[in-house]
Amino acid sequence: MGTEGLVEVVLPGKVEPEGLRIRHGAVPAAGPGQVVIRMEATGVSFAEQQMRRGRYYDQPAFPFVPGYDLVGTVLTTGEGVEPHLAGTRVAALVKVGGWASHVVVDAADVVPVPDGIGAAEAETLVVNGITAWQMLHRKARVRAGHTVVVHGANGGVGSVLVQLAQAAGARVIGTASARHHDALRERGVAPVDYRADDVAAQIRELAPHGVDAVFDHVGGAGIVDSWRLLAPGGTVVSYGSASTRDDEGSKQMPVLKLLGRVWLWNALPNRRRAYFFNVWAGRALTKNRFRSRLHADLTQVFAALQRGEVSAQIAAQLPLTRVADALRLAESGTVAGKVVLNP
Repeated sequence: MGTEGLVEVVLPGKVEPEGLRIRHGAVPAAGPGQVVIRMEATGVSFAEQQMRRGRYYDQPAFPFVPGYDLVGTVLTTGEGVEPHLAGTRVAALVKVGGWASHVVVDAADVVPVPDGIGAAEAETLVVNGITAWQMLHRKARVRAGHTVVVHGANGGVGSVLVQLAQAAGARVIGTASARHHDALRERGVAPVDYRADDVAAQIRELAPHGVDAVFDHVGGAGIVDSWRLLAPGGTVVSYGSASTRDDEGSKQMPVLKLLGRVWLWNALPNRRRAYFFNVWAGRALTKNRFRSRLHADLTQVFAALQRGEVSAQIAAQLPLTRVADALRLAESGTVAGKVVLNP
């Protein structure tokens, strides 16, 4: 093998993508209960786009290594970890630290990737797959015969939501810009142009009795429309505030405003529910429950990929050292699928 070195990407502060730095060092050792993963694929998420602007609501202090999730092979195991884990391909959700050739992770946080699934394929479905699965099945409890609205139906999470909802037997209405409509129709989705003035009216026309779930990644004022589209017993799941990515000012305020609104709605006696979904919710309080859910849900997503119910959309693969190009590409909004980084 020869000697391996650590290569990692450092976000030094609020910078343009070109301001990211490449740092070299020694490969870390696994402590008790830990494993060292040799990264094979990591990705550019919306989180890093916010972090480089200093706008992700609980990012660590600069400088740090970004990278929300990764897939790779276990290189070494620490004390108290099953030694047979070494050599197996695993996925991990880490929030930060993934943009590195070698990553130390608690063994309890890794999820095995089934044979026959490539590292880049699996990577496209870690954060996006868990997010989509949990919102669909744990929050909205979508079932056969339901009608659901997916905003940004061609996006990272949106495209997975569409496919998982259809696999569950639901009818999907998807918003996207007009150039994606043919692709959505081919997938059996009823498309609506999200740039139109009367998005809600168009959706109502397609579902006059209301919808069973709305998945809203935009946040902001539009969530009111999402709530009004619900049939009795329906659920709106808000999972981001894309509309506030470039805003200046408080990182917490958009989130707090939404939470206040959601709390108020849930107090109303109309059987409709609103959730503000965060994939990390509950981790601090119930670590074991959080881990077992994550493990179960990502395993389900990988099984759906193996059955062909979900496709892995790789927009591009670039080496870690070209991270500035990768981030620019992801932020351009011109690609379908996930921009993947390889070592």
